[in-house]
Amino acid sequence: MKLIYKLSFGLHLFVGIGAMAGGLAAITSPLEPLGMPLEPLKNSPFTNYLIPGIILFTVIGLGNVISALTLCYKAKYQGYISGTLGGALVIWIIVQCMMLRAVAFLHVLFFIIGVIQGLLAITILFHKSLFPTNIVMKLYKEMKKEV
Repeated sequence: MKLIYKLSFGLHLFVGIGAMAGGLAAITSPLEPLGMPLEPLKNSPFTNYLIPGIILFTVIGLGNVISALTLCYKAKYQGYISGTLGGALVIWIIVQCMMLRAVAFLHVLFFIIGVIQGLLAITILFHKSLFPTNIVMKLYKEMKKEV
């Protein structure tokens, strides 16, 4: 389990710091963050990168950094926190690809990282026997008895 916590910690910290940097760039320079032109936003509801930057900084960035910190303390509900943020990252990437109408290597990479965060979260939930994994384990044990 130690490896699961370390891997999850590293992924959350990596995503969080990167998202905070990207979000901060979009907040401070919403018309051209890190040299990104406004043209890709033509099919989105946004006219600049300010709102996406705020969401990226707070939800994806701060959320993942906080999740990494809670992993240090092995908080009881860490599996839920980690899984929620992994799911948020996956949704963020899907929505971003749909709005930009493009898929780049970084989209694929961060999608995979979000999925891995979710799988690690499920592992933590199984280890702590928390809902819904406790129900799955109970059903599994009952099915095993019948066989």
